[in-house]
Amino acid sequence: MKNIEKLCIPEVQEYTPEKIVFIRNKFSLSQAALASIFNISPSTVQKWEQGNKKPTGASKKLLDIIERKGIEAFI
Repeated sequence: MKNIEKLCIPEVQEYTPEKIVFIRNKFSLSQAALASIFNISPSTVQKWEQGNKKPTGASKKLLDIIERKGIEAFI
């Protein structure tokens, strides 16, 4: 735990449906393309954007990375 605290990893924010759409549009990604990057189904991205589900865990962290560093971080 001490090592993790030393890393000073910022807490990952919650992502609203509007924020997810903004990030996706910022990088000109379709729902299917974003789903492919995350290795999830396009219907999951659709549910996020409709507010029926919220991204959690690794998906939330991946949204944070895309928002801060762009999709280039995955290439």
